[in-house]
Amino acid sequence: MTACGICPRTAPDGQHLCLVHAGELRGWLAELPYQARLLREEFLAPVGRPAQGRLGGTGRAEAPLPVDLRVLVLLAPGRYDPLPGSDDDGQPPITAVLGAWAGHIAYHYPAAGRDPHGTARTQPCEQARPRRGETVTGWCEWLHGYLPFALTLPLAAGLHEAIGDLIHRVRALTHTTPRKHPLTAPCPKCDTFALARTDAQWDITCGECGHTLEPEAYKQHVAAVLRAHQPATA
Repeated sequence: MTACGICPRTAPDGQHLCLVHAGELRGWLAELPYQARLLREEFLAPVGRPAQGRLGGTGRAEAPLPVDLRVLVLLAPGRYDPLPGSDDDGQPPITAVLGAWAGHIAYHYPAAGRDPHGTARTQPCEQARPRRGETVTGWCEWLHGYLPFALTLPLAAGLHEAIGDLIHRVRALTHTTPRKHPLTAPCPKCDTFALARTDAQWDITCGECGHTLEPEAYKQHVAAVLRAHQPATA
């Protein structure tokens, strides 16, 4: 077991994030496409009507901006450098952040191939290619698919920080945060009452140790707990 790159918990063998923070990252990648769609459909709209000037006056009323610039920045194309020490201003677009991190992870991913002479070689991938295009959904699906590999790299903590900053910027505009619903049964791994189901996430997660259960497995766990606490019958 190795130390988590974010908190004092331990991470699974060969990984750099504990189960709690790895689960957070998966949840954010699942949430971002919904939040981006919400920005486009509900928030990319005029924030007010142009002010009317006085009748007969000589001055000119100044109209407000037609849309929220923060939303435009998040949804626009752009550039972002995931490497430490870059000169980004901290307000990069969503696709720029996701695409840059996908490319950074792809560079570490070994790709097997042959050179023009037929010699087998293993070298980094040239680039990340999302199946559904270079969109928020496409990049999130790519990052989710390669997350097991990304968690084995020291950059995992930086990826968590970048996606976390991004999701909090978006939530600050949409005021939409997935709710956690605490569950009654104790965690089967650490025995604490920290199991919860989060909106739009399939797995049930323990907020203390990061253990995850699928809904059917949780139902079976609840049944076992109830059987264990039923009084013995004659």
